[in-house]
Amino acid sequence: MKLEENQFKQKLNGGACQFGLWLGLPNPICAEIAATAGFDWLLIDAEHAPYSLKDIQGQLQALAPYPSSALLRPPEGSTSNIKQLLDLGCQTLLIPMVESVLQAKQLINAMYYPPKGVRGLGTSMARAAKWNGIKNYVEQANDNVCLILQIETQQGLEQLDEILELQDFDGIFIGPSDLSASLGYIGQPNHPDVVDKIEQAISKIKSKGKACGLLSVDTSMTRHYEKLGVDFIGLGVDAALLAQSLRSLSAEFCGHASNNISSDKDTNNKHAGY
Repeated sequence: MKLEENQFKQKLNGGACQFGLWLGLPNPICAEIAATAGFDWLLIDAEHAPYSLKDIQGQLQALAPYPSSALLRPPEGSTSNIKQLLDLGCQTLLIPMVESVLQAKQLINAMYYPPKGVRGLGTSMARAAKWNGIKNYVEQANDNVCLILQIETQQGLEQLDEILELQDFDGIFIGPSDLSASLGYIGQPNHPDVVDKIEQAISKIKSKGKACGLLSVDTSMTRHYEKLGVDFIGLGVDAALLAQSLRSLSAEFCGHASNNISSDKDTNNKHAGY
């Protein structure tokens, strides 16, 4: 057996934007349905949705036969948590709430086997290594993992220049929703002041040769960020899209049933904590 190359990582900075979807429904059937839709990547959001390690493994197994790359956002980026997720077969991790150079260094260290990092060896129990079925897995693994640091607070933005001087991470993901809250514009990710900060961050990230990503549920803003050179963009969340679709259908035929629930697309998405 061979180690599968990280297609998402290989395509970063390739000139074309990769578009994806957030998976917030911890069910492998929902994940597999999303995998048939043709997105470049699908992100399992274990930060906000109730995913266990077994749930994450099930999602990875459901996505494995399809070409969409699997990304994973854990609740936090502890060394032990990263080790377990990498062993499960998560090749690309997006770590939320990165706010300091020290934190970024610790995350980078956790991603790699020694001597480059401190990732513990347990390949006989690791799905990533096909339970020792992949020859020389430990020699190949370091080149195949992908680390994205999520900057989503004012403090994170203030540390961005220093973080970008670090080596051995692949990109920065900007979280517009939490960033808008941190900047005093909660629920307004498209506020001009927030967009200005995001554009400045994109420019800095790209100037350092790092990949840049974000989530945008507004089509015009998505196209705007794509033109600025953003490398990967999330287009929505499965749970929000399902809720929106169900409420729209209900409103059309059973209007009274949805009188107290907003069916506005932006309202359903803008407070979701991306």
